[in-house]
Amino acid sequence: MIYFIVILLLVLMIVLYFCIKFAILLINTRDAIEESLDIIDAKYNDISKILEVPIFNDSYEIKAILNRLEEARNSLLYIANTLAENSVIQEEDKIEYYDSNKSQEN
Repeated sequence: MIYFIVILLLVLMIVLYFCIKFAILLINTRDAIEESLDIIDAKYNDISKILEVPIFNDSYEIKAILNRLEEARNSLLYIANTLAENSVIQEEDKIEYYDSNKSQEN
């Protein structure tokens, strides 16, 4: 019986180690995504300002560059929305949980 308890404790320690390791990995990943979203937002604003400037040249090369910039801007917006979508859903769940608990207290 004591061997069984010792084996269970060893398994528990191993599982706890990997749970903590995985939790730290998730926290680091979330922080990296938040930093990436901040960078994407800054670059998106920069590109939007560039695209708002009127152009007085009908050169094909300039129009092609502007089209590429617009495609890059749209790609950045898509990536930011995709990355933030899961975060927004989690925040909405937290707000709904808070609101439901608050209404139950009243």
